[in-house]
Amino acid sequence: MCAAVYVLSTVTGYVLTSALLLKCPTLLHRRKRGTFLSRHISHRGGAGENLENTMAAFKHAVDVGTDMLELDCHLTKDGQVVVTHDANLQRGCGINADISSVAYAELPPYLCKLGVTFQRECFCEGGQDKRIPLLRDVFDAFPNTPVNIDIKVNDDKLIKKVSELVVKYDREHLTVWGNASNKIVKKCYKENPHIPVLFSFPRVLQILGFFYTGLLPFVPLKEQFLEIPMPSIIPKLVDPEKLTRTQRIITWLADTLLMRKALFKHLTARGIQVYVWVLNDEEDFQRAFELGATGVMTDFPSKLKDFMDRNGIDKTQ
Repeated sequence: MCAAVYVLSTVTGYVLTSALLLKCPTLLHRRKRGTFLSRHISHRGGAGENLENTMAAFKHAVDVGTDMLELDCHLTKDGQVVVTHDANLQRGCGINADISSVAYAELPPYLCKLGVTFQRECFCEGGQDKRIPLLRDVFDAFPNTPVNIDIKVNDDKLIKKVSELVVKYDREHLTVWGNASNKIVKKCYKENPHIPVLFSFPRVLQILGFFYTGLLPFVPLKEQFLEIPMPSIIPKLVDPEKLTRTQRIITWLADTLLMRKALFKHLTARGIQVYVWVLNDEEDFQRAFELGATGVMTDFPSKLKDFMDRNGIDKTQ
């Protein structure tokens, strides 16, 4: 009887303490101080309105009023850090060659028409700018715009060179970097702990485990940005009739577990920004902001900006 009372009192104390710290995390953790707040993030510069990861896309997004440019980096054969998504040039340029095997001066231009990854049956046709830019081109052109860098491959040299460019352009306070790979994120943090890092995919799963077991309020977090997908958009990206019953159940379960207002609220209270990607419909914009996401990542910066203006969503909220 005494043992049962002890266990019950211990469990009750744990649950009550966890609930209190979930709502008031600064009782245990110092709030992280960020130098920027991003509500409007342009995925690959806005891949639905201009050719992805081009200077034209980035300029358009900045002109629209985006708070952050999201982009991807690779290393060329001659050691240049370029901004492009795929490791291979086939999809973007129509040439079956890895970027790492081609010198920068020999890189082909993008095709005139590219598919928009997160919008089914949607293509973007570009104008004059089809060049794959250098990362330093972006830093030169937009010195005051926060940039979200996806390190696409596990390459120590790439990580080192990106860090050197960030330092050279005095952008440690305007940059966040990382990847879904935990190995890459760890290397980024080790290379330059002054540049904020993203949660890797394994860390996202770990955070969810902590959240649902009540441990999250007790765990210190070094990351400052959580970027997660909204699983409910999957039926919009593929033909719904091709989704099996199992796939629909998994999608529903993932969405239910991941899209949690209490989780977002706790993390943002600790100074961790929560970005939901890649959303291209107004109903998804609305849902993300209602759940408490700090920002939304989109392929259509003009559409998101119009939505935010009409609904009075700004950086102060």
